[in-house]
Amino acid sequence: MPELPDVETFRRYLGSTALHATVDDVLTLDDDLLEGVGARSVRRALKGGSLDEARRHGKWLFVRLGDRGWLVLHFGMTGELAYFKNGEPPAHTRLLLALDDGYRLAYRNQRKFGAISMADDVGSYVARHDLGPDALEVEWPEFREALEGRRGAVKTTLMDQSLLAGVGNVYADEICYQAHVRPGTKLGRLDADRRRSLYGVMRRVLTTAIDRQADPDALPRTWLIGHRHEGDACPRCGGTVARTKVGGRSTYYCPECQPAE
Repeated sequence: MPELPDVETFRRYLGSTALHATVDDVLTLDDDLLEGVGARSVRRALKGGSLDEARRHGKWLFVRLGDRGWLVLHFGMTGELAYFKNGEPPAHTRLLLALDDGYRLAYRNQRKFGAISMADDVGSYVARHDLGPDALEVEWPEFREALEGRRGAVKTTLMDQSLLAGVGNVYADEICYQAHVRPGTKLGRLDADRRRSLYGVMRRVLTTAIDRQADPDALPRTWLIGHRHEGDACPRCGGTVARTKVGGRSTYYCPECQPAE
């Protein structure tokens, strides 16, 4: 599922491929994924527009179309980008752009849980959708303040996009694992030192994942991500990985490395 590291990888991929190209035509646009905008408006903004800049906020990718506003892409559970010249578009392509360099840019999304939208500017979109600060950009004082008074589980707090934008199910489990915190632990049980440690672990996990292009096979073998199956061996202590539900989401942890509080 695309989370902050995946979307940052998409942003960099776009920057090294289609960025600064002009859109000659919109070949495919799936109306089912449009959010708060009509197909005609999207086509009008895209056709003839230049892909001038790419930004990311949490799990959202923003592409500036000159003075025509920003194309906004959310990748849901199965979204990704593909830049190619020959051959058929990838399966489940929902947006396909023909570019002036002879290539095409595809946004594909198998399960249609993503979204295609437009925004006048990034800041207004973030505010309108009640998104918190980007999880990789947030400074410690802001992180500490965001956690003040929160009573929920650590995992659900990390995943609350109105507090921190970018962390989803998989990386929330990884952050808790590396911080030696059971995901369902109530945030109130963490003192100031453990909250500061959680912040540092979050930044390290996200940064490392980005450096490895969010490729699960390239992530450190000591991480939980490669062992997210009930009954697998914990890569750190050799214990048995357990599965539970936190906030309605499947959650994996090691009972030995992450003891109950």
